Amino acid sequence: MLKTVEDLIREQDLIPPGSTVLCAVSGGADSIALLHALYHLRAKLGFSLAAAHYDHRLRGAESDRDRRFVEQFVQLCCGRQRLADGAVLPPVPLLIGSGDVAAEARRRGTGIEETAREMRYAFLEQAAREAGADRIATAHTANDNVETILFHLARGSGLRGLGGIPPQRGHIVRPLLTATRQQVEDHLRRLSLPYMEDSSNQNDDYARNKIRHQVLPVLEDLAPGFAVRLAGTAALLRADEEVLTAQAQELADRAVPREGGLAVEAGPIAAAPDPIASRALRLLLGRLWGGDQNCGAVHLAALLKLCRGTDPSAQICLPHGTQARRAYGTLLLLPRLGPIPLAEGPLPLPGVLDCGPWQISCTQEDYRGQPQGPWDLWLDRSAAPMLALRSRRTGDRLTPPGRLGKTVKKWMIEERLPRFQREVLPVFHCGGRIAAVAGLGPDRTFAAREGQGAWHITILPLE
Repeated sequence: MLKTVEDLIREQDLIPPGSTVLCAVSGGADSIALLHALYHLRAKLGFSLAAAHYDHRLRGAESDRDRRFVEQFVQLCCGRQRLADGAVLPPVPLLIGSGDVAAEARRRGTGIEETAREMRYAFLEQAAREAGADRIATAHTANDNVETILFHLARGSGLRGLGGIPPQRGHIVRPLLTATRQQVEDHLRRLSLPYMEDSSNQNDDYARNKIRHQVLPVLEDLAPGFAVRLAGTAALLRADEEVLTAQAQELADRAVPREGGLAVEAGPIAAAPDPIASRALRLLLGRLWGGDQNCGAVHLAALLKLCRGTDPSAQICLPHGTQARRAYGTLLLLPRLGPIPLAEGPLPLPGVLDCGPWQISCTQEDYRGQPQGPWDLWLDRSAAPMLALRSRRTGDRLTPPGRLGKTVKKWMIEERLPRFQREVLPVFHCGGRIAAVAGLGPDRTFAAREGQGAWHITILPLE
């Protein structure tokens, strides 16, 4: 089994030379086998090793027993190691943590297994920082992988879920993933290494245990070697998934920050095949949600439909308080459910004003024919000795230089300004008359003329 672990580490480059590895040790057979293997491979592969144990406080005296066992095992079996060349490796340090999982699950309203996993990994991350470790090794085996795949298959899953557990995800590595549970137990038996049995592993109330005790034995009886072959199939599926994800990443990388969220052209995503488009959307949501890509198929399908639809101002609600909106050809993923309202009032001349979703800066300059734009305005200072801001109102009209007058609403539609933005665009007025509208430009009565004093107004969105 030691050779199996070494081969996977080398093939997948799980532990580069010079790394420090924190090994998660529950006291069960798998984690004891992993710790023992890493202990004996650390000199050969050139890495340092630490161990960590987390007490979930779920099994009373049995939890205390496991903690004491891990302490004794690390002390007796993972002490100072003298190599054949006389070099001495230090003993393996052990970090121990605990948490009341049951109480935390009640507080959160989440399941015991989910809460236990989140609390355990939070502890492992903290322990890794304390140990100076850049890798966390967990003792998932080929059997764990098969159980995970079957669980995903039963629940309904795409290619990603059917790929099972990868050998590495970020800085989490699983050097035992190609070894079966039988190989682990045979290895421990051959070396007379003790380990603890978790009584909860016999409880078929847990879905994973039911698969382990009732489903897998039948499949192994029908097709001996099923677990190993399915693990091999999962590796092939993961390779396919990586290719599709790489193509999707090219689409997702086109997104840019906007209004506290992300903006990306909807067209390229809409034109992509479903497997690539849906992955690109998942990557975008993960970027917005701090790495969490857990979005249901229903929401992904609705988001893809939004990209492929013809309504230029359609919108849908997504998990985590996120709203997806079409702004004509742009898809916006925003972390708030509605726009920040515009703060109405006088505009400092000159000066800078943050008014809700916008920052407006105004300087006093002479107009020398500089280019004007909808977000970069030049207004005649003599025509507008003072300016104030407000939102658009029904009946507001704007007559841009050289064009016919229309209502501001019609101009906004013609200029393809998103519907959600129309109610928060600053309208600049002087003495009850519209001087300019952000996103549209100035009214001809207030437009600056070359050689005259002007207000130079710049409108920028606040991130």
